[in-house]
Amino acid sequence: MELIKIGDVAVSEEKVVENPTMTSAENKEESKSEKTSTSTKKAKSKTQSRGTGRVKLVRQKEDEMVSLFKDNIYIVFVECETPGNIGFLARTMANFGLKNLILINPPTLTKEAYYQATHGKYIVENAKIYPSLDDFYQSQRIDFKVASTGMAGGSYNLSRIPIKPEELGKSINVSNKTAILFGREGNGLTNKEIDNCDICVSIPTDPTYPIMNISHAAAIIFYELFKNKHEFGVEGLSESSNLEKEYLKKDMDELIDSLDIPEHKKRNGKKTFNNIISRAFITGREAHTLKGILRRLKNRMGEK
Repeated sequence: MELIKIGDVAVSEEKVVENPTMTSAENKEESKSEKTSTSTKKAKSKTQSRGTGRVKLVRQKEDEMVSLFKDNIYIVFVECETPGNIGFLARTMANFGLKNLILINPPTLTKEAYYQATHGKYIVENAKIYPSLDDFYQSQRIDFKVASTGMAGGSYNLSRIPIKPEELGKSINVSNKTAILFGREGNGLTNKEIDNCDICVSIPTDPTYPIMNISHAAAIIFYELFKNKHEFGVEGLSESSNLEKEYLKKDMDELIDSLDIPEHKKRNGKKTFNNIISRAFITGREAHTLKGILRRLKNRMGEK
């Protein structure tokens, strides 16, 4: 036992401190405890490192989605009547990070177009001009085409059965090149132009005044696309390409043509199938599976 004095000046008391001798078993236990502590610290360090890696990976994927969002979405203004509306549309695009403006047979771009664009002036300056929609489709190899309309159709107008902007925003795949069409200020898009699109989007409005100004309608659609940009893309579920869809539609057309039904029913059947495929946003794997089934049906019918 060792005596240690404390408080040399302030106090004169003595305190007894024991230095016990540890057994070998106790030494082993202490050593084991130290090793466990060290191991725990290393595990925590690895977990933190993995967590940091996951965060970086998520951020990287989000950055990629944002980049695809900006690069692969094309805003198409068909035969605009006034340059000012081009500027308003460009300004709205800038608000939501869109940059690809396509003008189909537009009027002369006067100063008004640049003035109304304000901070979206660069979008007008970089806009690409085409004489027709077909020229644009062929030039950019668009995978998916969306028609916007204020006049939604019913069950007897198959081309105009629409989805809402919210549905479009949740479902759109930014890995594919997508064109969103806005029509003329007076007449909008023609039935033929809508027929050539994969899907139709419409904004619910009061029936007494359903037609919106183009920049207002665009803002609603762009917002729905923009707010979901971090939710785009599901790993392993890539949307089917435009070519895969075309082959799928071709197989169904041939199958329908082989049926003994009136011509108008064949046309409606084909259009209905096209609408379903467009609205479903099917994956490449689903398109491949469905295509195989349709071909087996054709072969089986050919045997009879």
